[in-house]
Amino acid sequence: MKDRFQRDIDYLRISVTDRCNLRCFYCMPEDGIDKKEHDDILRDEEIISAVKAAVKLGLKKIRITGGEPLVRKGIYTLIKNISTIDGVEEVVLTTNGLLLKGNVKRLKDAGVKRVNMSLDTLNETTYKNITRSTHAIDYHAIITELIEENMQPIKLNAVLLKGINDHEIPDFIKLADRYNLHVRFIELMPIGQLDYNYKQHFISKDDVLLKYPELQFEKKYRIAEYYTMPSHKGKIGFINPISHHFCDQCNRLRLTADGNLKPCLHTNEEINIRQLDSIELYNTFKQAIHQKSSRHSLHKNTKPIDRSMNKIGG
Repeated sequence: MKDRFQRDIDYLRISVTDRCNLRCFYCMPEDGIDKKEHDDILRDEEIISAVKAAVKLGLKKIRITGGEPLVRKGIYTLIKNISTIDGVEEVVLTTNGLLLKGNVKRLKDAGVKRVNMSLDTLNETTYKNITRSTHAIDYHAIITELIEENMQPIKLNAVLLKGINDHEIPDFIKLADRYNLHVRFIELMPIGQLDYNYKQHFISKDDVLLKYPELQFEKKYRIAEYYTMPSHKGKIGFINPISHHFCDQCNRLRLTADGNLKPCLHTNEEINIRQLDSIELYNTFKQAIHQKSSRHSLHKNTKPIDRSMNKIGG
């Protein structure tokens, strides 16, 4: 279905939980979250009903997100049930990877076609500082497992943080070359009322390209701009919602774990879908598509939206 600005809306991102096994400082309050009760989170049956309504309007790509989606009980069964809905053409997953090792084939068997893994640093100490955790991640083993199961292209998403991980850009480029990955650098976004200095840590795509002029533009696809390096495998992508918004290419709706449709990530506008029958769900999705704005207002230096990212879905 097309929205008012003639964009084809065909992509639904579903957050299946607001819980996460990490506490990244730009995503979640330091003391964690106010955990929602079980009844506050969408049941499997509600998610299935929402997807069935969405596909009737032409939404055919489903991304499972969180929080960390793999912490949800019964997630593999839920994914399997979503992937078999008539009209769903692709189910993909965004994860921090901590529960991915040893489970890639299980995800593939459930119907997941591709995996995006969030990985902001390749350094163990920096990883613990960003995530405010004691966890470590064997990303080499996970990447190898994804390759063995032919879950490609493999996309690594790294939020760029000036003074924290921006010096690792050459290391990410080498990693992309080694495994033929798509490494995508994401501009830091002012989302949620979190206690950190956004301006201190923000770095734009333009800043990176000035420092690494050897990156050569290849193409733009939807939200990402892709670059290559001479004699290198893999691609380096930039997702830059602040410095170069891509709202004219936006093709998505978001469904939060507590049952709210968000036409735009960067506003507080939400439409609750709980306790709706199939006709009401259809009309609500249609309303959400109609309510999508032409672009976000982050360029106007407005205050961050109320929800932190873990409560929206990555």
